[in-house]
Amino acid sequence: MASRLNPYLTFDGDARQAMEFYQEVFGGTLDLNRFGDFGQADTPDADKIMHAMLETPAGFTLMGSDNPPGMELVKGTNHAVSLSGEDDAELRGYWAKLSEGGSVSVPLEKQMWGDVFGMCTDRFGVPWMVNISQPQG
Repeated sequence: MASRLNPYLTFDGDARQAMEFYQEVFGGTLDLNRFGDFGQADTPDADKIMHAMLETPAGFTLMGSDNPPGMELVKGTNHAVSLSGEDDAELRGYWAKLSEGGSVSVPLEKQMWGDVFGMCTDRFGVPWMVNISQPQG
């Protein structure tokens, strides 16, 4: 899979409804993963959306999630740019350049869903998410 660049939206508990609305607007296939699907089944956040991805017939990709437990959500700044794919060297190179002179909120490292993921804000104040998918097999 080639690397992908797309918006990533964060919601305050209504990610499912928002992403289903965007599916009605744009069409396409919507995949939803709940926090409960990834080791948090016995928490109050189990049914909240950990990650959603809408892929449309027009070639648009929109991703989103509910705000992770314990993190503050500020409306108006609840978005980021997502970089994702399988090319480890390419994506680590982007990460190094984007995070240089900025701030890292989540270090680029292996996560509970099996991929390598990190979050940073570049030196211009733009938030980025980088996800390096691990080969299936």
